[in-house]
Amino acid sequence: MAKVADSVLAEISSIVTARNDDLVDAEYVKEKGQNYLRIYVDRENGIDMDEIAGLSELISTKLDAIRPDPFPDPYVLELSSPGIERPLKTAKDWEKALDNYVHVGLYQKLDGEKEYEGTLNSYDDDQIELEIKIKTSRKKLSIPRKLVASIRFAVEF
Repeated sequence: MAKVADSVLAEISSIVTARNDDLVDAEYVKEKGQNYLRIYVDRENGIDMDEIAGLSELISTKLDAIRPDPFPDPYVLELSSPGIERPLKTAKDWEKALDNYVHVGLYQKLDGEKEYEGTLNSYDDDQIELEIKIKTSRKKLSIPRKLVASIRFAVEF
């Protein structure tokens, strides 16, 4: 199913970028017997429902015109914003996350924990550096990139 999502990305990416939107992610999944093509889009200062609705119309028209049809079965098209706690997927996402609060899930424990939240101070191909809060003090934590299972923006409380 991933191949279907990848094949349509090339077809729709120009529509998304022409509107100054960012194509964040796409997935083609089957849930409870129904196929869904989910496309997540965003804009520099956020995207509203009217903008998503207009983009959905353009993308739907484009998808209907693709020959041969890349979809093996009927599907539901869903466009949405990835939300405030969106995952970091692209280089642009990582740049935006710098100096922001993030949630990191690890493949294995580091210092006794598999999840951390903190401010992303720096990153490179080998590691990320978070500033985390432990009770009333702050600590810098270096995490090897190979241990990072997931990373997303988070809301600090």
